[in-house]
Amino acid sequence: MKRLKALLGASIPLALGAVFLGAASQSASAACQLNAPGGQVKHVIYITFDNVHLRRDNPNVPSDLEQMPNLFNFIQNNGTISGNHHTPLISHTATDILTALTGVYGERMGIPVANSYGFFKPDGNVSFNSSFLYWTALAGDGKPEMINELGKTSPAPWVPFTRAGCDVGAFSVANIEFESVPADVNTVFGASSPEGIEANNSALRDKANADFLGIAIHCAQNSPLCNNSNGRDDLLADEPGGYAGFKALYGNLHVQPVISPSGPVKDLDGNVIQTAAGNPGFPNTFNPSATQSLGYAATMLEAGVPVVYLYIADAHDNHAGSGTFGPGEAGYVTQLKSYDTAFGKFFARLATDGITKDNTLFVVVPDENDHFVGGTPSPANCDGVTVPCTYATGQKGEIDALINRLVITQRANTTAFSVHSDDAPTVYITGNPAPTDTVTRTLEHDLNALVATNPMTGNTDKLSRLLADQAEMKLLHMVTASPARTPTFTMFGNDNYFFETGNGGACVNQTDCIFVGPGFAWNHGDFQKDITRTWAAMVGPGVKPLGRHDAVFSDHTDVRPTLLALLGLKDSYVHDGRVLSEWLEQRALPSGIRQRQENFVELAELYKQLNAPLGALGRASLVYANRSVTDTDKVYGRYLNTIADITEDRNELANKIKAVLEAAAFGNRPVDEDSEDGLGRRARALIDRVQDLADHDRDHERHDDR
Repeated sequence: MKRLKALLGASIPLALGAVFLGAASQSASAACQLNAPGGQVKHVIYITFDNVHLRRDNPNVPSDLEQMPNLFNFIQNNGTISGNHHTPLISHTATDILTALTGVYGERMGIPVANSYGFFKPDGNVSFNSSFLYWTALAGDGKPEMINELGKTSPAPWVPFTRAGCDVGAFSVANIEFESVPADVNTVFGASSPEGIEANNSALRDKANADFLGIAIHCAQNSPLCNNSNGRDDLLADEPGGYAGFKALYGNLHVQPVISPSGPVKDLDGNVIQTAAGNPGFPNTFNPSATQSLGYAATMLEAGVPVVYLYIADAHDNHAGSGTFGPGEAGYVTQLKSYDTAFGKFFARLATDGITKDNTLFVVVPDENDHFVGGTPSPANCDGVTVPCTYATGQKGEIDALINRLVITQRANTTAFSVHSDDAPTVYITGNPAPTDTVTRTLEHDLNALVATNPMTGNTDKLSRLLADQAEMKLLHMVTASPARTPTFTMFGNDNYFFETGNGGACVNQTDCIFVGPGFAWNHGDFQKDITRTWAAMVGPGVKPLGRHDAVFSDHTDVRPTLLALLGLKDSYVHDGRVLSEWLEQRALPSGIRQRQENFVELAELYKQLNAPLGALGRASLVYANRSVTDTDKVYGRYLNTIADITEDRNELANKIKAVLEAAAFGNRPVDEDSEDGLGRRARALIDRVQDLADHDRDHERHDDR
């Protein structure tokens, strides 16, 4: 409340505070110039879910969205939702969120491995860095956390909005607000600032988390929301074109007095949003419930923040206690019901505020899907809603595998290596050997040979499904401008297993190294369809009311350009994605697309199959890489030459195509017949070439080597 008094004056009555807030809100909203068709879009609400599913994980149990009819019906009745939407690789929270926020793959924004990544130090040892840090932070390798292809900090996603006069609020969305205390506080404020002193005092850590984590407003120039004692300079030193004169509100400590001067921000149920210890502000963990995230977002919108990004935790982990749920379990169904209730209250509250589908663009993007690791529920006909499902002890939970000890046990290989623990672990061999080094090649073969007896089924499982070396990771957009971050290779694993390293030598018993971890039962981070095929949705002016529409292949990079095209804004860079023009009404299409939409769509569809990691070329290349990596050194050597040529050809062609698509979307230059035909023909030929390599019979390949 001290900062409230500093803003309003100690003697100003509370009612006058509300008048002040209302005046500021009207001024802030009026300054926002979105260039949507007809000027209809006045607000943008961007919702990121963590693993909320459109598909059914059990055919008898309604999906997550089916159990949230307030949201599901709103989307289906008013907009477009696609279940043919894909993640990048590695499919995991930080990478997925940041890909959608920026419209580029990890190679161009620094985070292709999530939720932490390894980096080689000069002495060859490996350290790990969180993928969650504020946008301008430096990483452990001395490079920007969000490093782009030029070695600079990647352009920030709020900039086109703030330059257009629109304030941008964020609640719990990756890296556009503080993610780590005290690190991010020190980055922005400095350790000796009042904020830094609080954040670096371990005795005040819970309060500092509530005050600084997970909440921010990036303001337009001269916005009344930031032109006060709570505003701080929003510094983006590497932003193309410069970024001077902009301010931001960092953390609940600075945001709450401006958007809720009457007191702490409350969730949709009237409860103060606070930590478990009772400190008002961010709830201390990045797993906010729907009522918390939507409640804070509604308060921002009501305060005149026209663009709001928010994140909502999954519903399948137990937020009221510990552990996790399987499909149809009572706790899972209860949590989904609470999410549905929250969305009902959210839409009703917004309608009262005059914020509706007629003047607001709603974007909903889950970060990824995930794979349930568990046995058959009881009873066999359970549907969760009317008949709860239960799971026997030991029949629900990811299967943890201590991969380094398994290699010692089964292959007598004592090579020192670290992994980013995951269903698809990235492997970092100590000393950073080359891809052709014997130690690298041996470990690749040994990991490929690992097996385990599944403790749930009793079956013998092969643990590695696909291996990607550095050359393949480069093709999959997983190699950044910081060479130190490039893993030795990646093992895309059996999706029932979670791979990590552990202390000790050989496993005396398999249970020393393979065991069910009942705390988690949902694996993500891998390449399988369960995990990488997710969904996305849009509702609002200019969006076709197609309902469920799976005809178009899309991935996370397509969200950003589609969003900006609808709003008449543009980024300072070329996206890796393309505008999903098939989702948009004719009047909402940029003129460069509208004039030759058929040409645009045909070229865009081929481009996605050429360049997306889960497109036809990416999927085929992963099969080809795995077969080559696990074969002889002679086969592998030939592969290295071939894959390098393919990657160079793909990049050159993809850059040309995306420049043409971007020019149509943001430069009013339609796709002409020659471009569509010529570039399209080359794309088809290259995709076919890689598919042929993936389909090539191994025995025939060995015959060629003799």
